[in-house]
Amino acid sequence: MATINIRVEEHIRDALQEMADARGITLSDYVRDLLREATVSIRTTPTTGSGLAPDTLSVIDRQTLALLHRILARVLPEDANDVDGDLAYQLERAKALEEGYSGEYGMEFIGIRTELSPLNSERVKDILDMFRIFDYSIAAAAEAGESLEDETIRALRYQGFDFNDPLEAQMADYVEYLVNDGKWEERKEFLEGATHGNSHMPTLDMYNQMLASYRRIKDSRPRPRLTRDSYLLSRAELISIVERVR
Repeated sequence: MATINIRVEEHIRDALQEMADARGITLSDYVRDLLREATVSIRTTPTTGSGLAPDTLSVIDRQTLALLHRILARVLPEDANDVDGDLAYQLERAKALEEGYSGEYGMEFIGIRTELSPLNSERVKDILDMFRIFDYSIAAAAEAGESLEDETIRALRYQGFDFNDPLEAQMADYVEYLVNDGKWEERKEFLEGATHGNSHMPTLDMYNQMLASYRRIKDSRPRPRLTRDSYLLSRAELISIVERVR
């Protein structure tokens, strides 16, 4: 692990120490967490539809899109009335492109979202991995006669993401995509349940705090053997993760 030496004013150091104390962690761990999060762009605001439309399209792009609209117009059923519209709608879209009405280009991008960044995509996977380890560790603790309090177990269970938050909603959709793709299939029952993966409250900041504590525990260990048990957390470690979430 690399070392960075920095100098700051005493009042900044004291403020950082108070924040670290409030989290129940060392100053070094707190600053390390801040630096880690500072290098990962989290809160970019996803947008959809016409907000992503370019001001201009190349002639080739316009011709390609117009041809696709004309092809779709001919293959739609006569009684078509879904998101693709009908023959007249598709021909209108083709004409707008052919005539270069740039103010209408936004219609081509309805339903298209901003990208979920690679870093945020990896963050989702890290969160799912973390909760998988939590589940295994809780079960192992119970088998060993070291059961946890119900409140602690609830805090360590995956709760989904908040559909009302643009970024969390996109992360929730990505979780569903991953599960349907055969990954983290243990979440399938949760996604098919009453909430459909909606936490109904913001959870990303809480997950980030848990992830920081989880990573510190992993980083403090020697390189594990490639066995499932070597990745399990002890009862004390699970409790410590919950206690450090504010």
